[in-house]
Amino acid sequence: MSGGIIYADRDVIVTQPSLGEFRAFGAKCTHKGCVLAAVEKNIISCNCHNAKYSATDGAVEGGPATEPLPARKIRVAGNTIELLAS
Repeated sequence: MSGGIIYADRDVIVTQPSLGEFRAFGAKCTHKGCVLAAVEKNIISCNCHNAKYSATDGAVEGGPATEPLPARKIRVAGNTIELLAS
């Protein structure tokens, strides 16, 4: 697996870097605030200026962004993923 889902209305992106492992981050690019576009091959991308982030820890993988994505807290229970208050 190594994909993810973007919930722009909730400002969260949930990724699955490996089977059964889930991570969550803010869904806006740290460069100019554009909503992130896609998650493929463990990379989160922004179409506005081509910034790239790690789906595992939100670290910058390619500029122009210089700040990582902020982590969001989630709880996984069975087939349910719940976004927790920060």
